[in-house]
Amino acid sequence: MLNEKTKPQYKLYTPAEKEILTKTVKLNEEVGELCNDILSILKLQRRAKLENFDKRNMYEEFADVIITAMQLAIAAGVDVERAVGDKLKKIEERYLKEKH
Repeated sequence: MLNEKTKPQYKLYTPAEKEILTKTVKLNEEVGELCNDILSILKLQRRAKLENFDKRNMYEEFADVIITAMQLAIAAGVDVERAVGDKLKKIEERYLKEKH
């Protein structure tokens, strides 16, 4: 069914690119698990999921998201401390600007 015109034309060439893609997909998985827990807290999940839900698990899911995001940042060469500091400064500047 697929031919040369419809076959994807991209390739991952380096181990670093593969690591970034793998960690990005893993981050998406962890965020999805956290979303499921949030839906359970709000009782928006189906009954079977609500019966097995343990609110304490949400703490682990938040930790998984944070750890995986940090691993992805490191793999992508991002200085996490600088990135967070710069973003907090930007948020503070925006807040002060809107307040006045």
